Amino acid sequence: MDESGEKKIKISVRNLVEFVLRSGDIDNRRGQGREKEAMQAGSRLHRKIQRRMGPEYRPEVPLKFTVAEEQFEILVEGRADGIITQGKEVTIDEIKGVYQDVAKIKEPEEVHLAQARCYGYFYSVQNQLDYITIQITYGNIDTEEIKRFQEERSYEELKDWFQGLIHEYVKWARYLYFHGLRRDQSIKDMEFPFTYREGQKILAGTVYRSIEKGERLFIQAPTGIGKTIATIYPSLKAMGDGYGDKLFYLTAKTITRSVAESTFHMLGERGLYFSSVTITAKEKLCILEQPQCNPDSCPRAKGHFDRVNDAVYDIIHSKREITREAILEYGEKHCVCPFEFCLDITSWCDGIICDYNYVFDPNVRLKRYFGEKSHGEYLFLIDEAHNLVSRAREMYSETLVKEEILLAKKIIKNRSPKLAKLLERCNKLMLEMKRQGGEVTVLPDIHLLAVAAQSALGEMEKFMEENQEFQDRELVLDFYFKLRNFMYIHEAADENYQIYSQLDKDGQFSVRLFCVNPAANLSSCLDQGNAAVFFSATLLPVNYYKELLSGNTENPAIYAKSPFCQDNRLLIMASDVSSRYSRRNAREYGKVAEYIKKIVNGKTGNYMVFFPSYQYMAQIDELLRQEPQKFQWMIQQSRMAEEEREDFLSQFDQKRDQSFAGFCVMGGLFSEGIDLTEDRLIGAVLVGTGLPMVCAEQEILRNYFEEKKGDGFRFAYQYPGMNKVLQAAGRVIRTPKDTGIIALLDNRFLGNEYRQLFPLEWQDCQIVNENSVDKALKEFWKKHGADH
Repeated sequence: MDESGEKKIKISVRNLVEFVLRSGDIDNRRGQGREKEAMQAGSRLHRKIQRRMGPEYRPEVPLKFTVAEEQFEILVEGRADGIITQGKEVTIDEIKGVYQDVAKIKEPEEVHLAQARCYGYFYSVQNQLDYITIQITYGNIDTEEIKRFQEERSYEELKDWFQGLIHEYVKWARYLYFHGLRRDQSIKDMEFPFTYREGQKILAGTVYRSIEKGERLFIQAPTGIGKTIATIYPSLKAMGDGYGDKLFYLTAKTITRSVAESTFHMLGERGLYFSSVTITAKEKLCILEQPQCNPDSCPRAKGHFDRVNDAVYDIIHSKREITREAILEYGEKHCVCPFEFCLDITSWCDGIICDYNYVFDPNVRLKRYFGEKSHGEYLFLIDEAHNLVSRAREMYSETLVKEEILLAKKIIKNRSPKLAKLLERCNKLMLEMKRQGGEVTVLPDIHLLAVAAQSALGEMEKFMEENQEFQDRELVLDFYFKLRNFMYIHEAADENYQIYSQLDKDGQFSVRLFCVNPAANLSSCLDQGNAAVFFSATLLPVNYYKELLSGNTENPAIYAKSPFCQDNRLLIMASDVSSRYSRRNAREYGKVAEYIKKIVNGKTGNYMVFFPSYQYMAQIDELLRQEPQKFQWMIQQSRMAEEEREDFLSQFDQKRDQSFAGFCVMGGLFSEGIDLTEDRLIGAVLVGTGLPMVCAEQEILRNYFEEKKGDGFRFAYQYPGMNKVLQAAGRVIRTPKDTGIIALLDNRFLGNEYRQLFPLEWQDCQIVNENSVDKALKEFWKKHGADH
């Protein structure tokens, strides 16, 4: 809303022209490099061109125009790349950085011209100009060659043109206006749907106040307190009060997406008028076995943009909870690509449920919201936020492999000797680095390789555009995208990165741009919205997560106490066993196996046993099979298919006369996001402290944080390890009716450096040994009326 309280429908110039004017096919075989205009390389070229233009050139001029409708106003706004004033002559300049040969551009693209015309009209209105010059400047990012197109337009011409453009948008703006009024009224009338659990009301109030202040809030809240509703409800209230207009619910796993969907559905049944859409990965929506996004391979791609706006208009007027199934149904009805259709639907929904990468990943993020210079009234709810550290490191890192350069060169050498020569230059530079380095070598910079790779990328863009079909094109295209991303990450690399080369055992040589601290990259994305809430059952120590997710340890945090009765849970710590590498021998394996037998046979029921690795798990499995056991068990296999995962979890629903144990790897598939409530799970045995395997990357992390924080071991190993432990332990007590055992099998947990990372509710931990554990188990189960 504006200062007068009147609601305005806001849209950027770019989004307006792209939405109204798009037509034709989806074809990812063409114009691959044009998306790069939004990248840092394109931005750098923008600035270079602007600096060269002299004093009469004003760069980055904000412009806006308000269109008055009967009941509301449409505010169209943007930023002209440049305005050139020479006497009475005024030129609007729109700069586009591209990788293609600018000499081959015969005319400007319609959407680029339309953007400049919008700015020309707005500026003509503001300055009462009778005519104005529209200029499109194309600059090759690699060579910096420039090509310009100009047209002169009168005020009347631009006025008529713009009125025609905005006319096509008015019915959509009208939908947003009336939908928004109804939504906001329903939010005002909305009551919290349950009786508040202990600590839940304080949690919800903290979320609302944090959004009101535009903060980034960190919430550590144990399972069962109702984090999802305690964050969604106050966020909706904040939206109703004008502190946001679009809610992003970000998750790492499908199961947490379904929890968010269920919450919006439940609130909808209680009167909330709110539209939400769940973004599903392209591979899970595509009608083809392998996505082939071009009109020759896919019938939906041909003419997609001619039909998609009608499809969007249909679904948003028919559905408020837009799931994968609804997208597939309406995608088929209108014969459109379901994935691109889904992305377009997001523009007209109040809530977007999606994976982290649609907001943070530079290759996947939704450009309509998170393009350069973009900002919106967005609220970010980041579920299971502990997962974002490792995910973000992966998003903002990239690797260039020497053998992949050679493969691309081999495929194209007869088609483009020039490109083959440029790729060979990259190969030779990497060969030299390989000879000078060891297995792992931290590099101060890779300037020469970056220059060579940039030249190869520029030529490769031209080659891919001119060669639409040839044998093994897909392999070359995959390499092209990797090279493109490598250069993008190189542009972004700063003191938060470590660059290193690695020679694998199989002889493969690579150079990696490794983002050790992703906080700056994540923050630049969050800066494009209003507020963010990070929440998880395991955000300890919270300053570790503040440091790596926001870069500011002063951000507010709240710790919510568990609402469950601690008497329902026995937490024991073994003082006489260790999973240290130096202690991994037959005697220690035997002691671990004895603990598992005692705990699992303590009461008939279902248990999960978490091991530090597949190898360790195999040792215990082999040991237990040497003689008959009183319980059954099943082992998690590496890289299980979805059907195999479901079969594994279905074992916890079987009726048995004996106990059952699911053997799992800590930090793996079954360590989090699994809801086995009541008697489906009555115990978890955790073998080890969850420390990541020692490898090149972990050691680089350790050395980096040792130098920066003097705390390398904790940042690289102990904190992420303890998170795995807490997540695995969290499988046991999920509801007030749950009763169970958590056993920590490693004497390292006795040390203060681990005890200080325990959550508050773990203060009642009992220390046991092989001789006393039976007594502790017997007393606990006797208290809970169990027959052994």
